[in-house]
Amino acid sequence: MQPWIVLDEAKVPDGHETLRLKRRGGEFSIMLGSNELMNSRLSGSEEALATLTLDKLSGRKGPRILIGGLGMGFTLRAALAAVDAEARITVAELVPDVVAWARGPMAELHAGSLDDPRVVILPDDVGAAIRTANAAYDAILLDVDNGPDGLSRPGNDALYGARGLGEAKRALTPGGVLAVWSSHPAPRFTQRLTQAGFAAEEKPVRARGRSGAKHMIWLGQRVA
Repeated sequence: MQPWIVLDEAKVPDGHETLRLKRRGGEFSIMLGSNELMNSRLSGSEEALATLTLDKLSGRKGPRILIGGLGMGFTLRAALAAVDAEARITVAELVPDVVAWARGPMAELHAGSLDDPRVVILPDDVGAAIRTANAAYDAILLDVDNGPDGLSRPGNDALYGARGLGEAKRALTPGGVLAVWSSHPAPRFTQRLTQAGFAAEEKPVRARGRSGAKHMIWLGQRVA
C-alpha cells in the first residue's frame, strides 16, 4: 500500500491544532491533529447535506444558500447540481489554505465548482456571515466541524448553542432550512433545535454508498 504524503499544513484561526492535507495515490485526506475531518473516498454524507436540504426547498426558484466550510467541495458540488441558474451559493471558508488546496492539488476533485458564476467564496467565519444576515438565506448548511461539539476551533461552539441557533433562524427566510453535518449522534442537539423554533429532523446517512460509517444530518426548518 502506498504511504500517505503530507502536501501542506495550515493553522486554524483561534484553534490549537494544525490542518494537514495528505495524499495517498488518488486519495486525499484532511486531518486536524489526529482526527480525520474528511476523506475524498467518503463523500456520501457531505453530498446528502445538500440534497436533503434542497429537497426541503423544492419549488423555490433562485434559492440563496450559505455553506459553512468548503472542505473537499462535495456539499458545494451537490448543491450546484440541485439548484437552478438563478441560485446563489456563498461558501464561507475561514482558512485561506483550504481554498488554495481546492484550486491547487485538489483542483480535479473540485471540478471547477469554485469558478461557477453562482458561487461566491467568502473568506470569513460562517458565524459572522450568519450574525450579519437578516432573512437573507433560504438555507444554511454547516459542515465546519465533526459535529455540534466545535472540534476544529473553540469559537464554533457558539454556532450550536441557543444564541447561535437564534441567529441562524433570523438569517433564514420563512420556511428556510438550517442543516448541520455530524460524524456522530448528539440527541441533545435535536432538542436545542426545537427549542430555538425549528421543526427538527435527524437523518442518519452513510459515509459511502450503502456501507461505511453512519453520520448524522440535522434538518431544522424555520417554522415562524
